[in-house]
Amino acid sequence: MYALLILDVQVGLVHGPEKPWHCEAMLETVNSLMDKARRAGAAIFIARHVGPVGSPIEPGSPLTRVAQELKLLGGEVVFEKRRPNAFEKTDLAESLRSRGATGVVITGMKTQYCVDSTCRAARDLGFDAVLVAEGHTCSDTPVMKAEDIVAHHNATLDGPFCRLVKAEEWRF
Repeated sequence: MYALLILDVQVGLVHGPEKPWHCEAMLETVNSLMDKARRAGAAIFIARHVGPVGSPIEPGSPLTRVAQELKLLGGEVVFEKRRPNAFEKTDLAESLRSRGATGVVITGMKTQYCVDSTCRAARDLGFDAVLVAEGHTCSDTPVMKAEDIVAHHNATLDGPFCRLVKAEEWRF
């Protein structure tokens, strides 16, 4: 059984000064995956990244709220994380196992940070890690365009760290 994991689709990243590449399409993809997960009875986990007190993303900051574009219906497990790896210092692994999940479908933001480290950690923890090719994004950096970062990570992570799938082909 697979659970859906949505990383850091929160106000400060979706609506921040650095516009994420292809964000509207990514949000549509994530919403469609939530619909599929609900129909299949799969658990949906939503991670919110928070930082230290005094930072723009301190606990309670409006920037850490789940972006309103996500169609939440209740029943989703929303949790806070403080590290790029969503498993680090959270009860995510235990929560997945308690719901019978042996795999996790990973989506969200930012590709080169939280998506990357969570894909790698999931496999290390014994979960079948699945990355949705068009289900994650980031912003341009001074060195590389976001579109290239996403393509690079899809190519790099597929195989040794996760299984890359297209959203339209995925079934929970």
